[in-house]
Amino acid sequence: MFSRVGAAAYKTDLHNTVALCNHIGNPQNNFKTIHIAGTNGKGSVSHYLASILQDGGYKVGLYTSPHLVDFRERIKINGVMIAKTAVQNFVVQNEVFINKIEPSFFEVTVALAYEYFSHKKVDVAIIETGLGGRLDSTNIITPLLSVITNIGYDHVALLGNTLAKIAYEKAGIIKPNVPVVIGEFTKETKPVFLAKAKVCNAPILFVSKLHKTIITKATLGTLVLKINEVKVTTPLSGLYQAKNIATVYQAFLQLQKYFFKLTINNFKNGIKQVVTNTGLFGRFQLLQQKPTIIADVAHNPHGITLLVKQIKAIKNTFSKVVFIVGFVNDKDIDACIALLPKWATYICTQAKIPRAINTYDLFVKCNNAGLQTLQATNVNKAINLGKTVVDKKGLIVICGSIFLVGEIEGLTKQKKAPNK
Repeated sequence: MFSRVGAAAYKTDLHNTVALCNHIGNPQNNFKTIHIAGTNGKGSVSHYLASILQDGGYKVGLYTSPHLVDFRERIKINGVMIAKTAVQNFVVQNEVFINKIEPSFFEVTVALAYEYFSHKKVDVAIIETGLGGRLDSTNIITPLLSVITNIGYDHVALLGNTLAKIAYEKAGIIKPNVPVVIGEFTKETKPVFLAKAKVCNAPILFVSKLHKTIITKATLGTLVLKINEVKVTTPLSGLYQAKNIATVYQAFLQLQKYFFKLTINNFKNGIKQVVTNTGLFGRFQLLQQKPTIIADVAHNPHGITLLVKQIKAIKNTFSKVVFIVGFVNDKDIDACIALLPKWATYICTQAKIPRAINTYDLFVKCNNAGLQTLQATNVNKAINLGKTVVDKKGLIVICGSIFLVGEIEGLTKQKKAPNK
């Protein structure tokens, strides 16, 4: 399982996924799909698109990873998690074959999702890649639309140590004659996308060249923006959501034009109701006030940069700022720490997974970087410690690992399917 044990679970081909899906009758061919890749933002974009299609009256499958609290968050239909018995039955029915070919956790999960969506006869499924794109287990589908949000430095040991190499892996989801929406690009990544689109004869749409996005209001818990002349409101108040929503808007236009009966009100409602419709959590999420506590799953240099930029813009409205941080070992931890501002206080902690960097080791790294640092054994103890450091006018920000955010008590309230 890549998300738990790291690179050892990463496969260099799609052989196991193909074999497993062949064994269960290739369910991925029985429903329409939209494929999403990118370094950051792909989870938000996937949830937004699912929410918009739900608002349009469609039965929508949503496959994302990793989960925050419950494994079943990865596989949902109209915001409802897969039933426990559906997971159990899949494993029992395919146990002999699974033991024979020894697929990874992720490969089994992808096959489970595809079979579940097929069995439940979804109208369309939003499929988020797990790692990269070209060799990602999800990449055995021919979607209606491909979306690549952005390219940043993450998983460089597996995907490559340049933006062009990482873009090449993400561009692996571009399919023959299937339109692809590119959320953000750089001078290094654009030629890679153009080359792959040309080989595939795939229409390519660069969002920043097509739409102008302006943030008109930003508060904790609400972001209002205009895309061209379309005004939308989202409960996900991270400023980076502006680029995500612009990407979603272009995807929406493609889907509206060629595949689904959708209105601009479906788009607006879907953006506004994304948390209610799909159960998306941990994206600059306001957890409480007095003191203000925010959780964000920023976990790589690109994400940390955007998060720090937003906190810096609002820090003067708070008496003190405390960051609770925990990282996993295969991230560029030193680069992330170098981005953390010295005007804040830090509480180092760790998630309860083998990949997490030890709390003390992170504490030493932060101290060596000149940061004012404390430590706690888990995120909930860190929150309690943070409340003693700040007064009611203070701000506590939790970030650094999706798994760390997932361990916050009372974070999520998911809609669960009955166990049948």
